[in-house]
Amino acid sequence: MQYRPLGRTGIKVSPYCLGAMMFGKLANSDHDECIRIIHKALDSGINFVDTADRYSAGESEEIVGKALKGRRDHIVLATKVHGPMGDDPNMQGNSRRWITRAVEDSLRRLQTDYIDLYQIHRPAPETDIEETLSVLTDLMRAGKVRAIGSSTFPVSEIVEAQWVAERRGLNRFRVEQPPYSILDRGIERDMLPTCQRYGMGVIVWSPLAKGMLSGRYRKGQPLPDSLRVKYFHKQMTDERSLDVVEELIPLAQDAGLSLIHMALGFVMAHSIVTSAIIGPRTMQHLDDLLAGAEVRLGDDILDRIDQIAAPGVDIGLNEANYTPPAMLNPGLRRRPMSDRAAS
Repeated sequence: MQYRPLGRTGIKVSPYCLGAMMFGKLANSDHDECIRIIHKALDSGINFVDTADRYSAGESEEIVGKALKGRRDHIVLATKVHGPMGDDPNMQGNSRRWITRAVEDSLRRLQTDYIDLYQIHRPAPETDIEETLSVLTDLMRAGKVRAIGSSTFPVSEIVEAQWVAERRGLNRFRVEQPPYSILDRGIERDMLPTCQRYGMGVIVWSPLAKGMLSGRYRKGQPLPDSLRVKYFHKQMTDERSLDVVEELIPLAQDAGLSLIHMALGFVMAHSIVTSAIIGPRTMQHLDDLLAGAEVRLGDDILDRIDQIAAPGVDIGLNEANYTPPAMLNPGLRRRPMSDRAAS
């Protein structure tokens, strides 16, 4: 397997990163099977594992920790912090108070004394980015964290974080983890060039667009019984996305590829992408994903994909993407009534 530099950290990682979101009560609660899946991925040459404290309320980290016993030093281990881990309003977010506790909880569950890549899972507009970078810098100086990154941050907040780190003498984000697939190409317009400008590694999540690019979701056919449909029904039934899928399937067939392998080959063809996160729930899923590890798409196929799904455009919905507060709360987009009356 050809390992790639993770930005300018000096760390080398595999083109596929094993995502652990499906391990635990969310999708697969059989710890022994999950451990076998992890071991097979590692035996295949994958040296990069990504999880988060929030996945199955910490259970995913516990499974990963058990699986990495005796192999920890050879694995680049990444986890994330931000999401709620209890009813207490302070058991979430990007504050010094929470991150200081959350990292200790993750270290305990992962059964390790250091995290190779510690990522802020989503922005927290109510928290000064200096507050977050300051505590992350302290964790790096203490040897508990080796590199830091962001996940699903808007471009403007990535740039702000870089500026704050430089001006305050703090460690900076070295990696961004955004969504990217044939159906989610918006990051090509500004995000990926920005990451390149700052020498950041890019680990993309959902390269199969939550399974839309698996071939299981077809226009005019019944929806499969899946977690994706349960949690992301609008996305999995989006007409624009399904129309594109129907055009992609014959393109993959003509190339002698499965839609899955073509979709993974597409994201890995981008020169700025470091690694693509694959998130198998079963051993069969892992086998199917690994079978496409050597797929390299030629310019003719990439040109046809560009014609079907235009570069720099998000075609359908992505219900797991970050949505700025002003898009969720109309009150943040409108002047107070008193100001409107005065004008």
